[in-house]
Amino acid sequence: MAEASAAWDDEARPDEKTQQVLRDMANRLRIHSIRDVYAAGAGHPSSCYSAAEIMSVLFFHTMRYKQLDPENPNNDRFILSKRLSFVDVPTGSLGQELGIACGMAYAGRYFDKASYRVFCLMGDGETSEGSIWEALAFASHYSLDNLVAIFDVNCWGKSSPTPPKFCPDVCQKRCEAFGWNTFVVDGHDVEALCRVFWQAAQVKNKPTAIVAKTFKGRGIPNVEDTENWHRKPMLKERADAIIKLIESQIQTNEELTPKPPIEDSPDISIANIEMTSRTTYKIGDKVSTRKAYGVALAKLGHVNERVIVLDSDTKNSTFSELFKKEHPERFIECFMAEQNMVSVALGLVTHGRAIAFVSSFAAFLTRAFDQIRMGATSQANVTLIGSHCGVSVGEDGPSQMALEDLAMFRTIPNCTIFYPSDAVSTEHAVYLAANTKGMCYIRTSRPETPVIYTQYECFEIGQAKVVRHSVNDKVTVIGAGVTLHEALAAADDLAKQDISVRVIDLFTIKPLDTATIISNAKATGGRLLTVEDHYQEGGIGEAVCAAVSMEPEIVVQQLVVSGVPQSGKTSELLDVFGINARHIAAAVKCLLMDDTCQFL
Repeated sequence: MAEASAAWDDEARPDEKTQQVLRDMANRLRIHSIRDVYAAGAGHPSSCYSAAEIMSVLFFHTMRYKQLDPENPNNDRFILSKRLSFVDVPTGSLGQELGIACGMAYAGRYFDKASYRVFCLMGDGETSEGSIWEALAFASHYSLDNLVAIFDVNCWGKSSPTPPKFCPDVCQKRCEAFGWNTFVVDGHDVEALCRVFWQAAQVKNKPTAIVAKTFKGRGIPNVEDTENWHRKPMLKERADAIIKLIESQIQTNEELTPKPPIEDSPDISIANIEMTSRTTYKIGDKVSTRKAYGVALAKLGHVNERVIVLDSDTKNSTFSELFKKEHPERFIECFMAEQNMVSVALGLVTHGRAIAFVSSFAAFLTRAFDQIRMGATSQANVTLIGSHCGVSVGEDGPSQMALEDLAMFRTIPNCTIFYPSDAVSTEHAVYLAANTKGMCYIRTSRPETPVIYTQYECFEIGQAKVVRHSVNDKVTVIGAGVTLHEALAAADDLAKQDISVRVIDLFTIKPLDTATIISNAKATGGRLLTVEDHYQEGGIGEAVCAAVSMEPEIVVQQLVVSGVPQSGKTSELLDVFGINARHIAAAVKCLLMDDTCQFL
């Protein structure tokens, strides 16, 4: 344990007058929280009371920032599970803020090489979330000495006490075991808080944890350290009486001005990124889209020095290792901790200071859905890449087969979903994602598939490609990824039987090219077949059905993966689950005979 009683700089020690002002500021914060919660009809007043002194010392004594310029890149950063102008990322879903703070601290130490520090305030209840401990391990591994985590240990959760053994001593030992410099302090003693925050700034090559023992509802009669006051406003009469009580304890009318930041953060301008050279792939080359992603990413890193890649110990499968080989200083290994990896990425891109690509198996990204949805809430510019999708993974088995990922990302507001089908379209997807505001998802596949586009092909978000067509087409088949190639193979087989079909490559699943789908479906007699390496729920077929729902003459039939998958060869599994060329050809014939035939 770090000694909180160690000597400290006399200039850093607040005099008695400053200490009183800090105590008064804490009480004013309590009054504000009472009024705000009463006005809103809901909130977390008792938690605000326990952290009041911590907030007062942080914002009016410790942190360096410009009050009127909360977006200033030189400001110290502050993370809390609330959405305020000086809180960079909303993390109201508890357990996420420390990972985001890790991303900010990593950027400050290794990319910006700047003096700003990062402070993250958490409640003890949320330490039951595993993502907190993923972040603790990450920060220690990367020696983030510009990061300070504050645990507000008031021993009360939302509906009951926190685990009885989670006391300050236990929290201290756990943090130390994770390699953090740790202080235990009275969270209501402003002088002690000033001291430990100053001491944290002296620590090198270790993050610091401050375990603050506090009381929930501090200073409020019959509320302090009692049950059942979480998220409850008071009646107006009682609120007014308590405000008068707190006001009687305030001894000064003075305010403190925060220290100005050290202005050494580099100026960053991330302009639109253009492909500086055409792809070198040739039609017929067999390349997996997961490898094409890695190649494109490595090229992108030469175009813009703020491109950063994160991976979860899958770099030799996602091929992000190609980026690491050429740009090792901008590659972050997050190990098998997908939740923290996404949070770190969210922290890296705050203030628009980086372009982050996050790579993992698509199946494993489902673990981080909460972090992803909260990232969308803050409109973060993060691109996630999910490889090894669908049963085409083959021998790797069902645990690796992402069959729910499209459904997950389709629910994310304003998320752009790319599903490239060859190496050329994959490279374009990477560059388009780098220039897209908001969250993006690129779905890549394990099997090698032939290149079908020339180096001169242009791609746009929301624009599908009609890759095969004639005036005699009787059915439109829609595919993406491996199923596009199965659809083309089926079209070849059917052509030998004088059955002509049209084939569409969606390229982006969201936004969907509704106009192209409808016009081509109508041109082929209203017969539309979707085929996908994904479950039916939330997949391509359902997206297409929604897009053509106002067109009664269009009949949509779907080929999807149904049931629990199993391990096997790719070709065998595509056949077993009914999404290969043979099944597509049979479905086309069925549609031609009877529009009402069902394949599911």
